[in-house]
Amino acid sequence: MKKLVLPVACIVSLGLGAFITKVIENPPITIEVINQAEKILGLDFTDAEADSMINDLNDNRKDYESIRKIRLDNSVAPALYFNPLPVGFEFEKVYLPFKASQIGAISVPANRDDLAYYSVRELAELIRAKKISSVELTRFFIERLKKYDGKLHYAITITEDLAMKQAARADSEIKAGKYKGLLHGIPYGAKDLLAVKGYKTTWGSVPYKDQVIDKDAIVIQRLEKAGAVLCAKLTLGELAMGDVWFGGKTLNPWDLNRGSSGSSAGSASSVAAGLLPFAIGSETLGSIVSPSTECGTTGLRPTYGRVPRTGAMTLSWSMDKLGPICRTVEDCAIVFNAIQGVDGEDFTCIQAPFNYDGTKGLKGIKIAYLKGDFERKYPTKSMDSMSLVILQKLGAELIPMELPDLPSNDISFLLGVEAAAAFDELTRSGKDDLMVRQNKNAWPNAFRSARFIPAVEYIQANRHRTLLIQEMERRLKGIDVYLSPSFGRNLTLTNLTGHPCVVLPNGFRTEGRPTSITFMGKLFGEAKLLQVAKAYQDATDFHKKHPKL
Repeated sequence: MKKLVLPVACIVSLGLGAFITKVIENPPITIEVINQAEKILGLDFTDAEADSMINDLNDNRKDYESIRKIRLDNSVAPALYFNPLPVGFEFEKVYLPFKASQIGAISVPANRDDLAYYSVRELAELIRAKKISSVELTRFFIERLKKYDGKLHYAITITEDLAMKQAARADSEIKAGKYKGLLHGIPYGAKDLLAVKGYKTTWGSVPYKDQVIDKDAIVIQRLEKAGAVLCAKLTLGELAMGDVWFGGKTLNPWDLNRGSSGSSAGSASSVAAGLLPFAIGSETLGSIVSPSTECGTTGLRPTYGRVPRTGAMTLSWSMDKLGPICRTVEDCAIVFNAIQGVDGEDFTCIQAPFNYDGTKGLKGIKIAYLKGDFERKYPTKSMDSMSLVILQKLGAELIPMELPDLPSNDISFLLGVEAAAAFDELTRSGKDDLMVRQNKNAWPNAFRSARFIPAVEYIQANRHRTLLIQEMERRLKGIDVYLSPSFGRNLTLTNLTGHPCVVLPNGFRTEGRPTSITFMGKLFGEAKLLQVAKAYQDATDFHKKHPKL
């Protein structure tokens, strides 16, 4: 199968739909062809063995051609589901009500611009006490979104009409005594891989920039039910990689010479810049951790299977996770409480208690740290070491631990295989040539390369993943939370095992950019994870410092 090469003028005149792969007659499979393929696979078969394969390989190729005639939408999941639960894993058995921390009287600031950096918890109190209306607050943030987008490039679509309708409805409900809770009337943004009815869902990518998915993602539905107000669909690097999208590059409000990192680029940039109180991001292999680090936001990557992905773009069925990017740890808890739980459509979702209590501290919680990782030399070592000191001053007894000595980086090609399958049609149609980034590290090349990973090796890697899950459970026996530098082997390993994390600011580099520390939790252990991270954040003020736009 080869691509038909067309001149640009021809592509324009035919339209995107006509830019397809030309199917030519397949060349015969011979012993020589098999011998060449063996080199890619790292195998060695005799000529007799290769000759014996020819009929099977021809039959397989006919099967591939047959099933490729049936279009598979990105939303269609394989009939195989990743389960992150170790053998013998037990959930908490008691479901307790969500309990936010106590908050004193909150006033509208004399300088209204200061509202830009109020937390969800603070804004919620203003709305609950009727000191400000949702319409006022929504108009305030939409004006800021419009004002700074030309500088930071974080918005794909500002959903002003929808936002003002939702805000007016929130005010009407609150006036009638039907207050729904801490998100009622609070503006927010969503990464543009989440479908919103009536608006484009572009996935940040040229081939999909006019795509409309006529439904609301479950996360969007749940936030609307909680009374939140959707103000913008935010940028992501094309198909959830990096911070470059079809409209440009999303920038870091702390340093306009740098991108905001990705792929939750617009979510982190807009929250850091005080343009939204919170946003929804996603992570497959660092897409909440990395932009939160770069922009100084607080992000929660939930346990795999905690938040339904129905209505979200699929990159990797076994690794994608949706989560909030906020100003504070407790804001993350508030948003997570609204979006988590099974939906009946995403069959990877697992029902489990989320017994968060923001009034508790560190007492009774076993906290560990990755001793070897903190001892190595790396750029943010001094900030991370001070984070350990702060926890010890708060009364934590830190237990040294190490990650399993098992393959993690070596099996991360699992992501590439699943991503190539999710965007199979994009590769075969040749429309991947339309994407902005075309270098060796970009998706088009990664999708093509992944097609040469054998199904056997994909299965074997998942078997190694099973061992990794079991060993992580053994290492975490008797431990509730552990600390890790935000970047390193832990990031890849725990995205493969599905463990949750909170990443939050813990200092600043000499040039003024924020740094971060990562708190890791046990599977479905977000309640204690957030509790520990909140205690640390309450003892610092890094999250209260903001970029000057």
